[in-house]
Amino acid sequence: MFRMVGLIVAAFLVTGATGFAVQTEDAARDLIQRAGNADDDSERLALLKELRQLPGLDDSLKADADKLITEIDQWLHEKRLPYFGRPVRETLDYDFKIAEESPLYPLTYLYRGRMLVWYTLESGGIWNNQPNRRRFLDKARGFFERARDAFPENRIARMYLGEAIPPHKEYSGVAGAPEWAVYQRASLERLADIIEWWIDNRMQPNGEYGGGWGDDCEMWRWWVPVLIAFDEPRISAAQARFSEALMSQSHMKKGYTSHVYDVEHTAEDSSDVMTPMMHIDPDNEVWVRRALRLAELMETLWTGVNDRGFLQFKSTYFSADKVDEDPHRACDTVYHPRAVQPALLYWQRTGDDRLGRLFTAWLDTWVNAAARAERGKPAGIIPSALHWPDGDIGGVGEDWWDPRNHGEATLYEWPSALSLMTHSLLLAHHMTKDPKYMRPIRSMAAIRLKYLKNPPEETPAPGTESWCARQLGGLRSVVAKYKLLCGSDEFDELLAKERDPYMGLRMRRDRRGITSALQNTATALQFNFEGYTSEVRYTDRVLRFPSLFRPGAMFPEGVAGFSSPDTSLLYSTATGDPGGAGYCPLNAVRWLTPPRNIAALVTDSGSETFRAEMFHFGEEPRAVSAEFYLLEPGEYVLSLAPEGTTAPATQQNFIVTGQRTRVDFKLPPQTLCKVSVHRRLEER
Repeated sequence: MFRMVGLIVAAFLVTGATGFAVQTEDAARDLIQRAGNADDDSERLALLKELRQLPGLDDSLKADADKLITEIDQWLHEKRLPYFGRPVRETLDYDFKIAEESPLYPLTYLYRGRMLVWYTLESGGIWNNQPNRRRFLDKARGFFERARDAFPENRIARMYLGEAIPPHKEYSGVAGAPEWAVYQRASLERLADIIEWWIDNRMQPNGEYGGGWGDDCEMWRWWVPVLIAFDEPRISAAQARFSEALMSQSHMKKGYTSHVYDVEHTAEDSSDVMTPMMHIDPDNEVWVRRALRLAELMETLWTGVNDRGFLQFKSTYFSADKVDEDPHRACDTVYHPRAVQPALLYWQRTGDDRLGRLFTAWLDTWVNAAARAERGKPAGIIPSALHWPDGDIGGVGEDWWDPRNHGEATLYEWPSALSLMTHSLLLAHHMTKDPKYMRPIRSMAAIRLKYLKNPPEETPAPGTESWCARQLGGLRSVVAKYKLLCGSDEFDELLAKERDPYMGLRMRRDRRGITSALQNTATALQFNFEGYTSEVRYTDRVLRFPSLFRPGAMFPEGVAGFSSPDTSLLYSTATGDPGGAGYCPLNAVRWLTPPRNIAALVTDSGSETFRAEMFHFGEEPRAVSAEFYLLEPGEYVLSLAPEGTTAPATQQNFIVTGQRTRVDFKLPPQTLCKVSVHRRLEER
């Protein structure tokens, strides 16, 4: 290929003195080859600009260089990262308007492959449809293979073909550090590196990151282990800047978007900016007012009493001003908790009576619907949608599990966002102590356990109980939270079969499982930094790159050695919450210290006790503050016990008066410490 490029280059030179032409040919060939082998797009752009200035180039080659320079400059500097979406979707290609016989044509392979890959990762209709995914990624792989053949030193092309790029930084362990701490620390550091890259390289003057407000707002979801479990002022400030910027946009002036669209998308602009701020800045009245505004809209505009006498949302499509009651769209869904997510969190923290009445009246609707066997839905299964105003199961679609209430066919198909509803029901149970809110969770847990004990040999028919049971793996988070809230062993058999590594630690003190899981995340974040940063074109898919190497993606058989980072696991280990931070969060602690050179593993958390292991990798003592969230009011003792030393445990008394209590202490360097909190003896 190198020799062929050289011959083509020679054909594109203006004829003249032999020595001059040979000299220019050599320079042009060298610049093109160096540009193709460059890993960095800025370096490639500079080399092509240098090529453009060579004397003696044919006008057509100059024109091709100008086209490529323009496109690469757009790749680097376009404010909207996925600028190429529509052409790629329609043609499975992007036309650089450079002829195949041009010596610059091989350079287009790299960009065309990248565009196809990221469009595939972004589009559920392609990624979740095996024939479509195969069609897009097969073509993308062909582009990368041709790019690699033409420019064998290009590591980016080889990365997409399964050859890992080594880490930019090393985060090694120290003597005495347990394995879990080494892996968790490395994961936190590398996750923080990725977040800070986005802040440094992609945050625009108006606060956006380049994916559009609706995708950029989702980034906090994978920032959680750093943003909420720890306190990095620079990262918190970036989230605050973004959240305020989005809420200041003209379409958000009424507290919710003015654009009428489906709830999964319209709710993001509000809930995905308010919720993180209510975690990191909970005393800020601005965010409280904004959260309560969502409850006001729910009460006065979005909901009504249906024909069965229950409160429900009138439509999947609504805005701050309007509800679309077209019969095809007139559905309440399991995605609707997202519209009031910040208000649900405020209810959890304050016990606000008005919010309690509103949310329980609505959740009563879903308890009733889950119990009904209707339109083929098995009794005990929460449907993905309820039609308005009749309150019937599903939508206008033929099947109960496919409501047909949105243009994106699979988005609201069962189970859709079932976990949003189950966690909202758990919250209602926690706040009211009314057992009815656990009925749908109990019935589905029983159905899931029955399936796991005796799975059918054949693929079950859609809509049947076995078909539902097969897709109920997401229940493990909500039943794990229930266990920690109530101390119940009711779901232990199901949790044991689901094999959640963090619950394995909490229930069975299984260190091997949690260490292995943390190692997988550390390994996933160790390699291919570019796959999480400069290569990303859709900001709601920042951590999706490793999924390319699962079986059936870039290669039918997959690529060994690749795993996806589990940020939920990092959050759980550092806070004690066995599920997510979005709905009914049970984070027992926030470590008010940066997520650097530190590891923290919460081994017990509840209303009267807390235990964690901590390891500080630095060489000097470290001041740490812990903010406790779950402890009931009373007098407590915090004990800090270094392992492997003769030093006695240090103790301090503190008083809990509300939901957030801060305690300061010092961690010794490079020593495993056990932190424990319990009520003072005279209080027991």
